[in-house]
Amino acid sequence: MLDPLGQTQVLPYLRELSKRGVIFTLLSFERERAFAGDGPAECASLKKQLAELNIEWHWLRYHQNPSIPATAFDVCKGISYAGRLVKKNRIEMVHARSHIPATIALVLKKRHGIKFIFDIRGLMAEEYVDANHWKENSLPFRITKTMERRALSAADGVVTLTEKIWPIVKQWEGLRGRNVAHEVVPCCTDLKTFAFSPSERKKRRADLGLDDQLTLVYSGSIDGWYLTEEMADFFAELLRGNPSAHFLWLTPVKHDRVNQLMTERGISPDQYTVKAVVPADVPSYLAASDVGIAFIRSCFSKQASSPTKNAEYLACGLPLIINAGVGDSDAIVSDAEIGAVVENLTDADYSRAITTVQKLLTNREALRVAARHTAVKLFDVGQVGVERYARLYERVLAA
Repeated sequence: MLDPLGQTQVLPYLRELSKRGVIFTLLSFERERAFAGDGPAECASLKKQLAELNIEWHWLRYHQNPSIPATAFDVCKGISYAGRLVKKNRIEMVHARSHIPATIALVLKKRHGIKFIFDIRGLMAEEYVDANHWKENSLPFRITKTMERRALSAADGVVTLTEKIWPIVKQWEGLRGRNVAHEVVPCCTDLKTFAFSPSERKKRRADLGLDDQLTLVYSGSIDGWYLTEEMADFFAELLRGNPSAHFLWLTPVKHDRVNQLMTERGISPDQYTVKAVVPADVPSYLAASDVGIAFIRSCFSKQASSPTKNAEYLACGLPLIINAGVGDSDAIVSDAEIGAVVENLTDADYSRAITTVQKLLTNREALRVAARHTAVKLFDVGQVGVERYARLYERVLAA
């Protein structure tokens, strides 16, 4: 819960659902920082905040290496600890966020007869294969798929991040032929935090030394799933027609990597900025920008992905430039006409995307309103995420 993902994709939902009368016992596995330095004090502070909302938080140490033994140890520890919580707090339902917690939840359901929701945050086995960490049909792959099949067979409710993946997943062994409760809950964002502010835009642009330059922004980690080189190529293509354009990289690490990519493409230091900013400042930097970009490796497992950064860009009124093949993003951008989808990662396709977005930017205010409207409609934590979780909880408990 101390990680950014826990802060943005778990706690906001729990806080809002608790206001609706759901009593939560939260069990998480925390990294080393929770147990050293300022970590224990941070945990104590967060525990107190959550307790005020009737959320009882417990945490265990997360072990990473060696992979299979460490995971097995954590699962066993989690089953034992969570079992005591189920008895003590008379828990009726367990909501498992991703595959490893689902393994724990599966045992809890069998031992205690409670309801079980499998919140599929991604296709774990397929992601590891697509990332070239595992071979298909390797031991870790087979263990994961066996556990996944058993969890799907036992689940009373299932959550996916995208509409696109559900017709595929519901035909998998364990779900095939079952009429299980299901909701699509994309990665939402807090629209009170992420919003366009004219004053913040003016202030941040002054801080960055920007006048009226078209400013492209990328926010988040680089490399891995994120196509950093291709985003640099896109900006180089943008500069050919718009030499005054600026690229704002908001990324916590690997600044040397960004500098290298820019230099290799003949992009001068005054044409881009790379910054590490605290999460609280990200919305103001997005407001200072004009277009959000996110190129993510397109592969089978990414049909199940819902990039949080897209929701944050839209919430701040930014049109999107994305590549095709990632979750529901293509359809969202095309249907709402709030950006451009790059079908192939080529200069010709980059040029077409640039032309599309520049046409949209001729009416910036209307574009900003349309982008924000899309965020409200599809990615609002309260009106989309919480509503769908609450609906699923009611259906599962009523069954």
